[in-house]
Amino acid sequence: MSEFNSTNPTRRKLLQSSASILGLGLAAPWVRAAGFPDSAIKLVVPFPPGGTVDTLARIISPAFGTQLGQQVIIENKGGAGGTIGSNQVNQASPNGYTLLLNAANHIITPLISNAVPFDPVKDFTPICYIGYVPQLVVVRAEFPASTFEEFIKMVQSKPGQYNWAASSIGTTGHLAEELINQRAGLKMPVIAYRGGGPALTDVIAGHTTAMVEPVPSAIQHVKSGRLKVLAVTSAKRASSLPQTPTVAESGLPDFELPSWYGVWGPAKMPADVTQKLFQELKRTLALPALKDRFADLSFEALGGSPEELSKLMQTESAKYASIVKTAGIVMN
Repeated sequence: MSEFNSTNPTRRKLLQSSASILGLGLAAPWVRAAGFPDSAIKLVVPFPPGGTVDTLARIISPAFGTQLGQQVIIENKGGAGGTIGSNQVNQASPNGYTLLLNAANHIITPLISNAVPFDPVKDFTPICYIGYVPQLVVVRAEFPASTFEEFIKMVQSKPGQYNWAASSIGTTGHLAEELINQRAGLKMPVIAYRGGGPALTDVIAGHTTAMVEPVPSAIQHVKSGRLKVLAVTSAKRASSLPQTPTVAESGLPDFELPSWYGVWGPAKMPADVTQKLFQELKRTLALPALKDRFADLSFEALGGSPEELSKLMQTESAKYASIVKTAGIVMN
């Protein structure tokens, strides 16, 4: 069943120490950024408009451009689980004028596919860990379980009767579903869709049982009463749903699998350019004008350093690889 192979070069590299990327460009003298930037910057979003990554990019980019003194232009380049747009940045000049805003799938997709044309560690310069959003465990409004504990008991009592919907193979939502299966001993198959919209629609209609989906795309259906939220997958409760317990509070201790986001550039970017971009992104994320917009999405803006993003990639790769291997996830 499983096609996960630790001898696969890309997967093996993901599990190795990320120490090599912590020092990318550190030898570059602090001179290149003196006049940087002197023209517009392209921010590649490797998905079509409308998703969480695109939403965050459109909130951040105008204020980021103001901080930099140059326009930040979003380019949506979807396809192949985000790898087409990511590879565009991989192949760009490492001068700081072409950047990537992506989610955790930046490191997940290479774990489940041999067709990824880049190494997400060695072929990119980490710039900023911008933050994360909790994910919601949701069922249709009429579903008889009202809590996550009741849901688990129902599924355990009738193996094979229930299933998960996922927006795509290899998303953090998909991996959270597989991890719940593994931790709770559930036999709930995952049905992968082409996008969160169709998947949520089928959960609402009762064609699929449940779904784990980031707050920004699921919250509107919860607020409208079409979906019932049972738990959140982050370590702490979502700011927009303070009464909803976490999965860890609901019977699966230490469970934590939010959807996180970062900004990268091509490999070998000069250290001073990387630092300039990081500092301005950090200032952007702290702007009071963005606070309410982030709160509506339950987005936890962090402004983490390049080193923090590198360490996150290392620790999360190990976690994701374990889930992928146990579940036998493979992208054809």
